[in-house]
Amino acid sequence: MELEKNERINDLLEFYSPLLTKKQQEYMQLYYGDDYSLGEIAENFQVSRQAVYDNIRRTEKILMAYEAKLHLALEFDLRNDKLDQLSRYAQQHYAGDTKLQRLIGQLDHLEAE
Repeated sequence: MELEKNERINDLLEFYSPLLTKKQQEYMQLYYGDDYSLGEIAENFQVSRQAVYDNIRRTEKILMAYEAKLHLALEFDLRNDKLDQLSRYAQQHYAGDTKLQRLIGQLDHLEAE
């Protein structure tokens, strides 16, 4: 459960991090990206552990609200799933069609950026 939450927050950070304040970005990167403890973050920023905890929880809610309104992460996942299906189908039925394979590869490259 905790691992799923961490993955979800990291996914949302990829899309919405630019919309956060610098401090929110730093706290989230340290906590979720670099696996710092609340105490370590508090010590680095010379604030209380509770202040870090409150900021992280508030930022998580902000990220969830952005996703609820904009659906960027959801749509990205859906597009990737469809691209995977298309790629498998083309490989099975049109493996010799180099133009189709190249176009799918270009789409896949765009998604990875």
